Amino acid sequence: MNTAAIDGHQALAIGSIGCAVVACVALLALHVLSPEFQPSWRMVSEYALGRHKWLITLFFAAWGVSSLVLAALLWPLVEAGWARAGVILLVVSGIGELMGGLFDMKHAAHGLAFLLGVPTLPIAALLVGYHLATLGGWDPHRGALLFASHATWISLVLMAIAMFVMMAGFRKAGFPMGPDAPVPERVPDGVIALAGYANRGLVACYLAWLMVVARAFLAVR
Repeated sequence: MNTAAIDGHQALAIGSIGCAVVACVALLALHVLSPEFQPSWRMVSEYALGRHKWLITLFFAAWGVSSLVLAALLWPLVEAGWARAGVILLVVSGIGELMGGLFDMKHAAHGLAFLLGVPTLPIAALLVGYHLATLGGWDPHRGALLFASHATWISLVLMAIAMFVMMAGFRKAGFPMGPDAPVPERVPDGVIALAGYANRGLVACYLAWLMVVARAFLAVR
């Protein structure tokens, strides 16, 4: 590999990390600027309903670009067919993340954005993570790669459980649930509402995986 190619790949790795950091900063800023959205039970996407829609749009855009740039970095690197399938799923996830910024919760395409962006990343992470761990020079990063890869699906399962428990609690308390139902103004007594934390944990694990892979690439190169 010539120097120009190495420099180009390094630029992609740094770009992926940089975009992931921008997404993290944007999300943290929303917690400060929009305190009315309680992080314990309000979803990240709901920030689009507040006064700083541009910031949540930036968050999703930076997240999506980070995923797509990392996919461009990984495509010539992976060798196995199943790992290439993982990179394709990473592209699909990136497209879903971009759509999350373009279509807010009130748009019919927001559900599609979720389906494209969220369930696909854990599969991609496992396929790509295990493949990279077998490549020459990547062995020192095997532990971090596999930990970050498994954290993605664990965070998804935890969010699904937290969402189910919270929605069941709201229904039991007499609050209607569904895409057309109004957002409750408070959490009724007795309702276990931790889905917002789980949602943010998922985002953190997904972004961390992007950064771990890109950082490991820079260290190997």
